Amino acid sequence: MKMRAGYSIFLLILSLTVCNAGKLSNTFYKNTCPQVEKIVREIIQIHTRNNPSLGAQLIRMQFHDCFVRGCDASVLLDTVSNSKAEKEAIPNQSLGGFDVIDDIKAAIERVCPKVVSCADILALAARDAISSPFKKSMWSVQLGRRDGRVSLATEISGNLPSPFSNFTSLVQLFKGKGLNVNDLVVLSGAHTLGDSRCGAFSRRLYNFTSKGDADPSLDPTYAKILRKKCPNPASPAITVEMDPGSSLSFDNHYYDILLQKKGLFVSDAALLTDKNSNKIVTRLQRSRSLFFTAFAKSMKKMAAIGVLTGNAGEIRQNCRVV
Repeated sequence: MKMRAGYSIFLLILSLTVCNAGKLSNTFYKNTCPQVEKIVREIIQIHTRNNPSLGAQLIRMQFHDCFVRGCDASVLLDTVSNSKAEKEAIPNQSLGGFDVIDDIKAAIERVCPKVVSCADILALAARDAISSPFKKSMWSVQLGRRDGRVSLATEISGNLPSPFSNFTSLVQLFKGKGLNVNDLVVLSGAHTLGDSRCGAFSRRLYNFTSKGDADPSLDPTYAKILRKKCPNPASPAITVEMDPGSSLSFDNHYYDILLQKKGLFVSDAALLTDKNSNKIVTRLQRSRSLFFTAFAKSMKKMAAIGVLTGNAGEIRQNCRVV
């Protein structure tokens, strides 16, 4: 009897697991909200005309979401009571584009109420904001994610890569998310877009080893230019292009500056400290089409990290609240 009872419990647990299981699909909303991709694309096109840096903002937001609790839109939730949400953590305080996600969600709710998750909206919006200048989708987005109910600022530390990270710590972090060295190098290519506050790299300019010196892995001439733009101490009001001269263009120019020793962060320069990683950088630098193909594959992997599907999570009607 005990064996049968135990076996019954096992079957119950198994059945619950199967109920919560689910797969992402390119046709997930085919019957429930076939207009979803068109709605997202049209709203993104409007916003990118007024904000050319939206692609950088949304791809960064998606990255920060997926690396904490998986791709469950937890980064979109507002703080409740005394429990600070992810967006309140220091690395997320510079995120932008929340208003765009709100606009898209409101438009979709009018057409398909309680159907499309905020997590799926973020994945589509990031893709479309990058794709807008190309007049075509740069990668396919599989759908079917559900939204998480928890967002804690305390969970940011240790889950997001730091601009001060060395190669070993970057590889370990990405491996913990199911991503490999190739994904690390390829996804770092998103640094071709956007800018950074001086504080994220000022130590490389003024006090790299606590002796008032500069990072020897940074091109000296470029370091001099950066010191003129970013006086010491660093001002949070000053920002610098991560990919000088190409910060509004999604391309493989990031790998050019890496090989010129002009990567802005310690984590950028770290990609040249490993033989295998260095080879990948060189390969991507030589071919824009290869970078685009590789980026599409790595984005598909990243966008599937820890997704909630089936009966897990929920479908939020407002992306800021559970």
